[in-house]
Amino acid sequence: MRAPDWLTARPVAHRGLHDRARGIVENMPGAISAAITGNFSIEVDIQLTADGEAMVHHDDNLGRLTDGAGPLLGMTAAQLRQVPFKDTPERMMSVDELFDLVAGRAALVIELKSHFDGDRKLARRLLQVLDSYKGPVAAMSFDPDQVLALRQLAPKLTRGITAERSYDDAYWAKLNEAQRDPMVALKHGLRTQPHFVAYRIDDLPAPAPWIARNLFGCALLSWTVRTPEQRARASRYADQMIFEGFVP
Repeated sequence: MRAPDWLTARPVAHRGLHDRARGIVENMPGAISAAITGNFSIEVDIQLTADGEAMVHHDDNLGRLTDGAGPLLGMTAAQLRQVPFKDTPERMMSVDELFDLVAGRAALVIELKSHFDGDRKLARRLLQVLDSYKGPVAAMSFDPDQVLALRQLAPKLTRGITAERSYDDAYWAKLNEAQRDPMVALKHGLRTQPHFVAYRIDDLPAPAPWIARNLFGCALLSWTVRTPEQRARASRYADQMIFEGFVP
């Protein structure tokens, strides 16, 4: 199955159309509403809670964008719904609340944040909520096992892999070589069979996404586009951009 046309029809607002200067924090309801108003598709992140809910948030821990501290995985959904984003009255929302807010008015690209531990509860919860949602949705993850879970549990859902050229910086130090190796050059592709690739813009062009796009028919998104040079690169090498920091 090829990725549907809606996936690349509109620029994708990274974590919503956020702007801290205007009091709009990434992944909060206001950022989602701003993207809908701007007629953009929307990328969001989801995290697993202690009680198996999927909450819309990028970081593993509270504190960078919100009040409080501690890992989301150690808190319940009820506790996290009470957490305000810094300098705003808005609270963290669950994925079902996200769907209620969007209500099919924009395409959603949902990134499953992973602890690379083989736990598939987050994918299962997303799919449970998706069962009653009618709007356009795609799901992706850096973790090939999460993408494989999507393929096995919901083969008709548009799925993708978030990727970059190398995984040797400090952010990926938590993974061992056996975990990182399948991620390099999309080696997992025949197993996960993604419909699209979301690739780091500064790593384009690169052989692996070129092969995925031109030989296997995957759509190619580029993340995260912030500058005019990056936008030009995305236009040349990708089918659509995931952007932030400006309004296309």
